[in-house]
Amino acid sequence: MDLQLTGRRAVVTGGSRGIGFAIGRALAEEGASVALVARSVPHAEEQAALLRAETGAEVVAVPADTGDDASVTAMARAVRDRIGEVDILVNNAATTNPGAFPDDALEHEINVKVRGYLRCVHAFAPKMAERGWGRIINISGLAARQTGSVTGSVRNAAVVAMTKNLADELGPQGVNVVSVQPGGTRTLTWRNSLEARAKAAGLSPDELEQRMAAGVSIGRTVEPHEVAAVVAFLASPLSVAINGDTIAAGGGVKGPIHY
Repeated sequence: MDLQLTGRRAVVTGGSRGIGFAIGRALAEEGASVALVARSVPHAEEQAALLRAETGAEVVAVPADTGDDASVTAMARAVRDRIGEVDILVNNAATTNPGAFPDDALEHEINVKVRGYLRCVHAFAPKMAERGWGRIINISGLAARQTGSVTGSVRNAAVVAMTKNLADELGPQGVNVVSVQPGGTRTLTWRNSLEARAKAAGLSPDELEQRMAAGVSIGRTVEPHEVAAVVAFLASPLSVAINGDTIAAGGGVKGPIHY
């Protein structure tokens, strides 16, 4: 299927590793120009060079701390200078969820994941609306649908609420806004966390992963490129019928019915 992304220009925050990097790769493979935004400049430069070599697409690294107003403003200026006006924004930058946040982390998490997403939307959405087309994909998380971490649930639920408000505002101007909720995904960070948790529980990593996969409908942990495939479709013109909604991308959680 041709996702009609050739010539589109995309920004992926948190784009140098994990799900963000997989999304950047998927968009570049479809012919989009991609700006990988990250705080770690050397690593982001290496990842951008890797994607250029793999895909032949225009891929650049741009530094930013999405928790800071001035940093996001500077990032947006740099992106426009390097790849032009942006058609697609994938908000992904966030502090890694270790499984349980202390309640006193809430203010920081809201600033980075919720206000940070809004900062990027304010930086890019007005020009999308002027041109009459755009896609904004906000990466939330399945913690929005379950207890276990007040901070984890609140920050992800807030992204969903923000997404719906933005979709209603920007949809008539040709800009679709959706949220995607990955669950446990086999990134390097996730695997490192799994090993630590397995050691603490006296299990092997494989044993713990099998126990966790028992609650997943597809019977295994989702891979980063599988989440990225969902995002790539949502970033395309073909996704026009989906706006303001949340797409779960965790392989299916057994039991609950969401409708």
